Amino acid sequence: MRQSTLMRVKRELRLNMHAMKAIAIIVVLLLVVVNALELLPAASAFQRYLSGGAVALSLVALIAILVGRGPSRDNRSAGAEAARPMPVTTRANQADAEIVSFLATLQARGRLVDFLMEDINAHDDAQVGAAARVVHAGCKTALLEHFRISPVRAESEGSTVQVAAGYSPDEYRLLGKISGPAPFSGVLVHHGWKTDAVNLPRVLWSSTDRLPAIAPAEVELR
Repeated sequence: MRQSTLMRVKRELRLNMHAMKAIAIIVVLLLVVVNALELLPAASAFQRYLSGGAVALSLVALIAILVGRGPSRDNRSAGAEAARPMPVTTRANQADAEIVSFLATLQARGRLVDFLMEDINAHDDAQVGAAARVVHAGCKTALLEHFRISPVRAESEGSTVQVAAGYSPDEYRLLGKISGPAPFSGVLVHHGWKTDAVNLPRVLWSSTDRLPAIAPAEVELR
């Protein structure tokens, strides 16, 4: 009975770690897109928002990476160590395949990988801007299909808000001079983003020795 409970706890920990890994990768991809948009002259009017979004995405990625590392060896129970976990396999696993599948969706809908892997310095601002519109529209559609995203704060940016005691550190980044304990009062610079639902597609692939392709090579036969 004890061994069954330990196995169930270990399985839940693995699922949580895989979910955090997927979120970290997706956030990093979005961070790259935000940084690419900052290069456009037309985005200068939105520089503050893009910079704030980049900082928020960086913080979310860092939290997801730290959480995804799982418990340290010192915190593992003696019973879990006595169970002698199986050696780590080098073959592709289900979580990795699902991450690649979502990346493939971003590529299929918004040509995200094409855009990020392209040397945009070889193109003028008008061409980069036109490509960014395609990437934005397609990736936004794919993102909203698999994540239920909403602002952390519903108030408009620039309004005065209250940060209550016991606030979640991953949902708030306090700027300026911090004095005393919460609650705090300040001006909302960026409303933040959060998700309360993740629906990544389940993936079946023919070989566990390699991950599925992000996008197939296209060959025109003659």
